[in-house]
Amino acid sequence: MLLPSIFEENLLNDWMDFPRMDFPDIDKKLYGKNASHIMKTDVHENEDGYELDIDLPGFKKDDIKLSLENGYLFVSANKEHENDEKNEKGKVIRKERYSGSMQRSFYVGDSIEEEDVKAKFEDGVLKLSVPKEDTANVPEKKYISIEG
Repeated sequence: MLLPSIFEENLLNDWMDFPRMDFPDIDKKLYGKNASHIMKTDVHENEDGYELDIDLPGFKKDDIKLSLENGYLFVSANKEHENDEKNEKGKVIRKERYSGSMQRSFYVGDSIEEEDVKAKFEDGVLKLSVPKEDTANVPEKKYISIEG
């Protein structure tokens, strides 16, 4: 049975989502109704820098773009939407796998250059290695006094 949807949300998802006693719906609590559109990321800190593991299931290496701008590392992924009503397996009844585009950014510092960031994509996981920003070149924080 096909269910009505509006703004890419299933109208009956919340109504039919009975509470489960075994595992709570963690993704929904963390990310809301758009949990399937979020790049789930683990960030680990080590002595030299940060290791990021970003889940991108179903994407190919060519679907992913990385860029560095104004101290921010941008990760974007775009998976073309297939409008086929029928494929080699038969008539499509329901599609739940994500297709579309998503983007996420991480502040890495102004002194980080493109060649400093190492990236590897395997088994649907994008692994990034980002060095820590050299604190010797970063200006000291200056605070603004508050009158009153």
